[in-house]
Amino acid sequence: MTSSAPRVSVLDLVPVRSDQTTSDAIAASVSLAKRADTLGYHRYWVAEHHNMQAVAATNPPVLIAMLAAVTERIRVGSGGVMLPNHAPLVIAEQFAAIEAAFPGRIDLGIGRAPGSDPVITALLRSTGTTSEVDRFPENVQDILALLNPDGATLRIGGGREYEVRATPRAASVPDLWLLGSSDYSATLAATLGLPYVFAHHFSGEGTQRALDLYRGSFTPGVTDAPRTFLTVNAVVAETAQEARELAVPQLLHMARLRSGLPLTAQSLVEDALAEEVASPQQSIMDGMAERWVIGTPGQAADGIRKLAERFAVDEVMIAPVASARRGTDPRTSPARERTLELLADALQTFASE
Repeated sequence: MTSSAPRVSVLDLVPVRSDQTTSDAIAASVSLAKRADTLGYHRYWVAEHHNMQAVAATNPPVLIAMLAAVTERIRVGSGGVMLPNHAPLVIAEQFAAIEAAFPGRIDLGIGRAPGSDPVITALLRSTGTTSEVDRFPENVQDILALLNPDGATLRIGGGREYEVRATPRAASVPDLWLLGSSDYSATLAATLGLPYVFAHHFSGEGTQRALDLYRGSFTPGVTDAPRTFLTVNAVVAETAQEARELAVPQLLHMARLRSGLPLTAQSLVEDALAEEVASPQQSIMDGMAERWVIGTPGQAADGIRKLAERFAVDEVMIAPVASARRGTDPRTSPARERTLELLADALQTFASE
């Protein structure tokens, strides 16, 4: 990929298909990360979700360490750590250790949503749920201070000062990004002077407003000028028909999620195509498909470039969400890898024209 094309990165939820175990799904994502690395993608981020049969990305720091160890140049990070679930010091220590092992390659993306229901959040962090969401700005600033090589100074009983560091002798720190899909996250990122990522892949609405708000109210802080990109779901195949069919299982899964229906592992393509879909869910699927990047390599590359131009970003992060057909090796995700391969080639062709 050349500088004249939008920089492209990868977001991975580590999807679990109906033919896969957790071990299979992780193996497939390890292979996908390696392929993204060799193809020249800029970042590879993993998400945090809990208690979902179709998602194996439950622990970003563990996955990041695994993926960084089997790749060479690509930046690896979280998209993102859901901070209400965790104590700031724990996150700071985890990412300081990963940064020390893979200096200059680690991103810490932080989100405000719990990523699950209140029961799971309470199990993850015994201090509670709502209070930690309310304390999100303070907790973000705590992580920034703890990751700083100089550490943070606390005042404890008797007015004594107590120094805390995430790691004893940091030579570098991970890049910290604030993630969100609302005006709140955009405003907070601007106030703290943080890089910001809008979750366009999840909502697909309010993107322009959030980015305008972030840029318009930005105050220099961690970064001197606004830094931002957005995410989008993508399925690329040799034909538009094949791409549409490969996208149906994930579209069906998201329609169930938004309709409050029971969730299962991601369907295989044949099973999803054979399922009778009620009209309300079909409308949701149709609306989402219009906002995703689904099509041939040329169509997908054009869609990525138009997104970058429309929202004035020089980077787009794609979530390759293609499922698989029956008979696929469970430890692989060939349609997701093919999405990365075809898109990289098409963007390279566009850039050289």
